[in-house]
Amino acid sequence: MKNNFFRYFAFSTFGAVGLLLVSWPLAAQNAPAASKPIPRAADGKPDLSGVWQALGVSLTGETPAQPGRAGGRAGGGRAGRGRAGGAGRAPREAPPYKPELLAKVRALVADPADSPSARCMLLGVPAITMNPMPLEIVQTPKKTVILYEVMRAFRIIPIGSEHPKDLDPTYMGDSVAHWEGDTFVVDATGFNDKTWLDGAGHFHSDALHVVERYTRTPQDTIHYEVTAEDPNVLTKPWKVVDAQLRHPPREDRIMEYECDNNIDLTHIVAPGAR
Repeated sequence: MKNNFFRYFAFSTFGAVGLLLVSWPLAAQNAPAASKPIPRAADGKPDLSGVWQALGVSLTGETPAQPGRAGGRAGGGRAGRGRAGGAGRAPREAPPYKPELLAKVRALVADPADSPSARCMLLGVPAITMNPMPLEIVQTPKKTVILYEVMRAFRIIPIGSEHPKDLDPTYMGDSVAHWEGDTFVVDATGFNDKTWLDGAGHFHSDALHVVERYTRTPQDTIHYEVTAEDPNVLTKPWKVVDAQLRHPPREDRIMEYECDNNIDLTHIVAPGAR
């Protein structure tokens, strides 16, 4: 985990500069027309293959906001420092929780030991995709595989299939996908209630339904848009827009991740509670 932190920190600098260079606003509706074609796979679909890394959205320390208002500032925590908003980014909306559940969100924020990442648990979707550590996409015509450096997690996503009828709730859920034009759309369901939507205490129930949209741009960027619905805890769907930047060729592979040596855990968990 310590080695991965330095890798993440170095890329965060590259990511901020890269975002400015490509002039890719996350609300890309007003972006100018691209001058070069989007890279495509042999089957003609946009080529999403490669190693990518999210800019990261306020993964720790966010103060929960009232429903419908922008999220609070990011504070302490390894991934939260300097990450909220990012270079030239608009504040994102906090998940619209039912009013009676806001106290629970604040309680989770107040105790970092409750974080799934602090316990070396799988982060779930969409938190794991927005985590600022690399991921690798392996794309084929019939399925896409996403390999995450964090927690050594993976997702095998069949294309054109339906969810099984008898899903057992899991940390990463069940994902199926289809193409809508040049956008790769992933539908994920079948989650347990042990993960967070992000790293800021934003919990969910096992009724969570997530739709992710991956759109490749000519500037070696994936425009990532995710919508989460959970009628048990949210008053309406929650939408987040982020970017995945392509790793330079010299860093085009993910590395081993070992969470067992989380040196921060001894600082946030009382002795005898591990």
